[in-house]
Amino acid sequence: MLRILIKEGENIDRALKRYKRKCKNVKLVQEIRGRKQYVKKSVKMREQIKKAQHKARYIREHSDDI
Repeated sequence: MLRILIKEGENIDRALKRYKRKCKNVKLVQEIRGRKQYVKKSVKMREQIKKAQHKARYIREHSDDI
């Protein structure tokens, strides 16, 4: 449960913006969406490996630019 303390005289829009940013940072929405349906461990692992390969390829290609 995320809590946002509203300061004295703070605009509600500003507090709502802080709440949304905090939700995004803790990846709460992604976790809830991910739990809507079951994903086998092998499929999760395959996605992680694919993501790691993509990230490694991206770093390798863009390391020449530096």
